[in-house]
Amino acid sequence: MLESVTIDQLRTLRAVAEEGSFSAAARKLGQGQPAVSQAMQRLEKQLGLRLFDRSGRVPRLTAKGEAVVAAAQRLHEDIASFQAVVGRLKSGEETKLSLVVDAMFPTDALLDFVRELARTHPGVELALEVELLSAVTERVRARRATLGIAGADLDLTGLEQRPIALLKMIPVAAPSHPLAALKGVLTTEAHLASAIQIVLSERLPEGKTGTADRGVIGSRLWRVADLMTKHSLLVGGIGWGLEPEHLVRDDLAAGRLVALRLAAWEGGPPPQRPLALVRRKGTPLGPVATWASNRLTSLCQLALGGADHHTT
Repeated sequence: MLESVTIDQLRTLRAVAEEGSFSAAARKLGQGQPAVSQAMQRLEKQLGLRLFDRSGRVPRLTAKGEAVVAAAQRLHEDIASFQAVVGRLKSGEETKLSLVVDAMFPTDALLDFVRELARTHPGVELALEVELLSAVTERVRARRATLGIAGADLDLTGLEQRPIALLKMIPVAAPSHPLAALKGVLTTEAHLASAIQIVLSERLPEGKTGTADRGVIGSRLWRVADLMTKHSLLVGGIGWGLEPEHLVRDDLAAGRLVALRLAAWEGGPPPQRPLALVRRKGTPLGPVATWASNRLTSLCQLALGGADHHTT
């Protein structure tokens, strides 16, 4: 019966397959050759299958035997994974990391983080969401995510925060847009009154109040619910809008977008959006989440260009 098949028997079978003979497998396992031979005979009887062709001088695996060896290998990998999970649980290490990040978080930093997680914590399952504005904090509050990277200017009630970066926001438009052809500083009354400002907005259930507008100075507003659509409208010359510097760096260099000078921010610091790593208050972080919070912070700051873009 299959219930009586042991892990040791399957380990012995794999050793025979890998070494090519009972005697070589016995040496590898530190056993006598008769013990290995008897173990394989018992296994064949328990399975009701002929695993070895013993007509020659050295027993060879049959086709059925090769299929059982392949199944034993998969079982071995599952057992190793099981042992790793148990080991992590005993040490207090998590087996799953749930993370939600604001869409303005640098994509390169997120990709580097995911690669590092897969390499350094291969047994940890990742649940990753990319959201906008208050959707990030709501998922952390609702326990759908252990960690979040959200705008620090949002309502952070019930959350602990650690500032990680300041995103420099740049007003931009396509070279074909009428504002791009104007020289000097643009004023709201003279230049922006008739221009469409593309504004990022939230998808909200009916009756729910979202995040207050930020960086809105135009009188004609078009609202979009994702960064990709906003970027496409800006590059397409439909309107102007504020974008994180790191997201439009290549577009500015390639001439697909141009930076605008607005009187509202002339002579002062450029508009900025603070990012913070957030978690529920009173919720301790395990080793993996602690590592993740540190790496996300470092990789974000690196992607933004170093110390000039982060807070302390």
